[in-house]
Amino acid sequence: MLCMKRKDNFNHRHINKFINIKDVIDKRYNILSIIIIALIAVVFLNLFYLQVIKKDHYDDRLNFLTGNIVSLSTAPRGLIYDRNGVLIVGNEADKVISYSKSGLSALEEIRLAYLLGSYIDVDFSKLNDYSIRDFWLKQNLSEANSRITASEWEALSHRKLTMTDIDRLRRSRITDLDLAEYTLVDKEAAYIYYLMNVGYSYSDKVIKRGNVSDYEYALVAENLHLLTGFNVSVDWNRFYPYGSVGRSILGSVSTSTQGIPLEHKDYFLSLGYRLNDRVGLSGIEFQYESLLMGKKNEYLRRGSNISLYSSGSRGTDLYLTIDIELQAYVESVLEKDLLAAKGERNTKELERAYAIVSDPMTGEILAMAGKEVRLVDGKYVVFDATPGVYSNSVVPGSIVKGASQIVGYNTGVLKIGDVRNDACIKIAATPLKCSFRYYGDVDDKKAMAVSSNTYQFHTAMLVGGAKYVYNGPLKVDTKAFDIYRDTFKEFGLGVHTGIDLPNERLGYFGTSRVAGLLLDFSIGQYDTYTPIQLSQYINTIAASGNRYAPYLVMSGFKDGNLVYSKEPSILNKVNTEEQYMDRLRDSFRAVFEVGGTGYNAVYPIYEPAGKTGTSQSFKDTNGDGKIDTETISRTLGAYAPFDNPRMSLVVVVPDVSIPGGNYISNVDRRIARQISEKFFAIYP
Repeated sequence: MLCMKRKDNFNHRHINKFINIKDVIDKRYNILSIIIIALIAVVFLNLFYLQVIKKDHYDDRLNFLTGNIVSLSTAPRGLIYDRNGVLIVGNEADKVISYSKSGLSALEEIRLAYLLGSYIDVDFSKLNDYSIRDFWLKQNLSEANSRITASEWEALSHRKLTMTDIDRLRRSRITDLDLAEYTLVDKEAAYIYYLMNVGYSYSDKVIKRGNVSDYEYALVAENLHLLTGFNVSVDWNRFYPYGSVGRSILGSVSTSTQGIPLEHKDYFLSLGYRLNDRVGLSGIEFQYESLLMGKKNEYLRRGSNISLYSSGSRGTDLYLTIDIELQAYVESVLEKDLLAAKGERNTKELERAYAIVSDPMTGEILAMAGKEVRLVDGKYVVFDATPGVYSNSVVPGSIVKGASQIVGYNTGVLKIGDVRNDACIKIAATPLKCSFRYYGDVDDKKAMAVSSNTYQFHTAMLVGGAKYVYNGPLKVDTKAFDIYRDTFKEFGLGVHTGIDLPNERLGYFGTSRVAGLLLDFSIGQYDTYTPIQLSQYINTIAASGNRYAPYLVMSGFKDGNLVYSKEPSILNKVNTEEQYMDRLRDSFRAVFEVGGTGYNAVYPIYEPAGKTGTSQSFKDTNGDGKIDTETISRTLGAYAPFDNPRMSLVVVVPDVSIPGGNYISNVDRRIARQISEKFFAIYP
């Protein structure tokens, strides 16, 4: 009985334990089932998302990966307008017939070349002997192979000859009689076949453009289903309503066959361009490529089927600071007066002249030009030299005395109103250093007006800590060169101006620090500066010491929306007291009053101020890389009206005459008078 009871208890415990285990298993099973169902749901939802919701997206990706994205034409670039909204660079459409290689055999391409030739006329005058032989070879490969001897084939098998050798032999055995059978139709097809295969295999081949008639365009478009790989499209070329005016500022664009030039290949490829893309090569077209470039229509090509993949758009339209009317006038004046000056005495070495008109209170350039005159077939011909405004430098002469005066004020060696005698300076073992003429006792204002050299010499010697003794040795602290150069840089002399064009250069900085050269530096007879640097210098004085960056592009619009805007940018303010800058501006005013060196260079009615300069320069006249001729260069900088400047003008005429002659041309003054008069006629 007791045993029986113990047995029942044992069985009961085991049954309960089993039930508990079963409950745990059931719970785990249920949890696992829920997890499995959830995973299945996730997979199902993901499949639904991929195959239904994102179907179009992945179809496009599949087409993209299995097809080939091509651009069959260039996108129109942004238009360029002057400051008044006058169109100066536009686009004109060119109808284009092109071909994209798609794995067809040579014989199939030849068949298509004949077919296309029946639809359009192609000038095949450039078909050369190599191309016509290549065409015959592709058409008659079996016949060409039969002209290779058995010994030559055997030599090929034994690697004594290469396939290049065999190909050369095949071509050499094409006779004139073989080619004489070709008609004009055959030659046209041969040239079309050549165009279908020239250049990179992946790039579109232009068969005909520019002179495609409407009939030809329509006929090819109607038969594209027969012309595998061919397409019709519209390309764009730049046109210039004002012809050559401002062209070197505006720059150029590569052709459709040129694509990215080799020297810029890495730069443009790093930006995602393709080798056959048309890009800006110079000037504004290059500097603002990222804005001007349009987005091309992209097509998906799968086999012989082509469909639009992505729509393109025109680039950003730019508005310049240039006034195209004033620009055209400045160029015409430079050309006319250069030619006139060449008819004057003592102008044998005169070749170039530059002029810049700008707003000194913003840095906006209203006109900028350079011209060069050369003797061609016994006649003087004028060429554009505008890039020299920011890349060629000149010995500036006295025009920089304004910056030298500030050095004197800042270092305390010169006080407002200081009077000095204008007698010549004599340093041991050197010639006399004098002003153009003796002016007697002059103060700082009069010294600027008459352009006294010796006044600046005394300042420079004091800055250098020298003790001047007539005809004695001169020793200066060479740190004075740094003091002068640092101040000059604050005016824009010897530094990049910030102009928005590529390839701006700095000029030449002398390395010798001989005492006499410090004196030369103070009157602009040592370092050289570009015309744009001289323009920024004059503007800085006109703007009471604020150095503005010069610029040419002020805004950009895309689809009517402003996407780029340039605000006047102050690069620095000249480190000097306001009283000194006021005194300098007052002195610059005196330069253009009666008795000043600039009187009547800009008519007094416009209330001008500024500075003139005449320098001794040197020139390599025979192109051997050696300086062999001393010349005289002229510079002139002005702004007006002096109390509220609305314009500044810088004229630079290098090598205008040769020293020792009895005549120095004043062509710079004539140019300045005409340009300033034109400005105030446009902007009264």
